[in-house]
Amino acid sequence: MIVLIDYGVGNINAFLNIYKQLNIPARTAKKASELEGAEKLILPGVGHFDYAMQRFNGSGMRETVDEMVRTGKKPVIGICVGMQMMAKSSDEGLLPGLGWIDAHVEKFSDSQRSAKMPLPHMGWNDVYALKNNPLFTGLEQDARFYFLHSYYFKCTLPQDAVAEAEYGIRFTAAVNHENVYGIQCHPEKSHHFGIQLLKNFAELC
Repeated sequence: MIVLIDYGVGNINAFLNIYKQLNIPARTAKKASELEGAEKLILPGVGHFDYAMQRFNGSGMRETVDEMVRTGKKPVIGICVGMQMMAKSSDEGLLPGLGWIDAHVEKFSDSQRSAKMPLPHMGWNDVYALKNNPLFTGLEQDARFYFLHSYYFKCTLPQDAVAEAEYGIRFTAAVNHENVYGIQCHPEKSHHFGIQLLKNFAELC
């Protein structure tokens, strides 16, 4: 059973609709008791880093989710700001992140972009898999995803980056460290590419 962590941030219904289409069991959790029975977790996110962290911290689910991820080693994927929350910190806010991956979230600087590259980075972009990773099965070539962000994930350990995209600079578009996965783009808005990625996550061993 895939459980979407519903802490009031993210397009939960879009994920549920995709998994319904794939005939893969998925449901939401709005409180800690509803996390019971989860085999995999999805942490969605949109908007400001500190706002998302405040909502998650105040949801009553953080301690249980942290235990499931760190000790129980449940596979988890963060989406957009949900991925950024997995880092230790972010230039966008003052609150500490979850620290599930050794990383910091940085803002695209003016020197990294041309005048034709405004912030936020919004729209479709190629995503390049850096290595064989089960999250990108069937997406090794010509994969395109929808992005909406002004900050990017910078891993301390280069091997944690599993895919990149380009916006002035090459930046990390997806990460994986042990049971923790993250993707900066929005698979729920990325048509068949996103559907394949979410299917791949559901099929992780």
